[in-house]
Amino acid sequence: MRNYLLTTLVLMGLIVAVIGCKKKATDTTPPTFSKDIAGLLYENCTPCHRPDAPGPFSLISYSDALRKAKTIVKVTQSGYMPPWPADPEYSHFKDERQLSAEQKQLLADWVAAGCPPGDTTNLPELPTFPKGSMIGQPDMVVPFSETISIKGNNDDHFFLVKVPFESDEPHFIKTIEFIPGNKKLLHHMNANLIVYRPGAKSNVTRGEKVIPTDLTLTAESVNDRMNNKNDDGTYPTMTPLVCNYLPGVSPALYPEGIGGYQMGQTNAFFINDLHYGPSPVDTVDDGSYFNIFFTNTPPTRPTYELLMGSLGETPIEPRLVIPAGSISTFTTRYKVQEDMSLLTVNPHMHLLGKSFLAYALTPRGDTIRLIKIPKWDFRWQYFYTFEKVMKIPAGSEIVVEATFDNTADNPNNPYVPPQIIVERAHPWESMKTTNEMLQFIITYMRYQPGDENISLETPTYGW
Repeated sequence: MRNYLLTTLVLMGLIVAVIGCKKKATDTTPPTFSKDIAGLLYENCTPCHRPDAPGPFSLISYSDALRKAKTIVKVTQSGYMPPWPADPEYSHFKDERQLSAEQKQLLADWVAAGCPPGDTTNLPELPTFPKGSMIGQPDMVVPFSETISIKGNNDDHFFLVKVPFESDEPHFIKTIEFIPGNKKLLHHMNANLIVYRPGAKSNVTRGEKVIPTDLTLTAESVNDRMNNKNDDGTYPTMTPLVCNYLPGVSPALYPEGIGGYQMGQTNAFFINDLHYGPSPVDTVDDGSYFNIFFTNTPPTRPTYELLMGSLGETPIEPRLVIPAGSISTFTTRYKVQEDMSLLTVNPHMHLLGKSFLAYALTPRGDTIRLIKIPKWDFRWQYFYTFEKVMKIPAGSEIVVEATFDNTADNPNNPYVPPQIIVERAHPWESMKTTNEMLQFIITYMRYQPGDENISLETPTYGW
């Protein structure tokens, strides 16, 4: 009887094993575009790879994917795409652009199988993407007033720009998005918002709109040339840094009541730093514009910015001098005076950047991880928004450690052979692509009890 039961169990095990093997064989059916690949691309690739978006080609149709199939496998397997420089094993942020190992393998299996289309009449629904924006349908679009001419002399170019605009009535602004007209050359943009009181400015369109920068300019001369003052000669209200742009950046979207601004009927964007990288040929920027998104909710929690490092509140130690042929590490530290509620962080370096690390050391000896970028890429400099508000207690020290590679092995090194790089004192000199900076920009609120429980997850598209 015992032998009979044993034999029966063995036979049952063999049957289960055979059934299991048969099921596994079914799972090896090649993935198809319609069933397996289209949805993956729509979610992770198409937001950028579509018409009027930053990606250099579209990934919408089967023919789009077929044409770039080998490239897709190469860049996803290497981690080059989707671009997400931050280390997900160190800290997490909202809207992380990451493919799982299973998703990468699915793409590789599809290409290895010859890219079968499947039933292309039964594709998943293509998301509705906003035209001319990465985040939604704007309530107001404000284009540049003049074309900007960029000389082809292989040098960096900096401009001050005034972009006037008017509205029938005042509005609360939730966020502002900048869309560059010349994506290849634009290095960065910092815009302030000028709001004129009713009756204070009779004609906001007067004055120069574009001024190339030079070291002789003063704030007074710029405001006079651009006609930024009120008609009586006083200064209007100006809110600093309402919109910033770096390669790969999308504007931060926070829950209602956090951040935001108020505009009037007569306004102007004053761009105090519009930087284009070197070009060997004459070219222009004739298509830059701002997207403005309104809200009915007035801002109740103002946001602030802390700039560490170059041109900021904290010194770089040692001084930012990078000898030719060296790999050098520098730090900058900030002592937190009062409880802070961190929303977004933005690391910034130029072409010699190699790695970036930021964390906070609390008075109790704990380490709060902020961000780690093991492999710096100048082309992707995001504003990273935390999943939840991050509390940094008073008495903590925020520490940044950044490494620069000024060797011939760095393919992005602008000098061949490498040259000594010394941080320049004047902003327009230090901001040149061929010079270097070390910055860590923190957007935060003054802490209120319970802030650490606030989710910062908001829709990327639409409202």
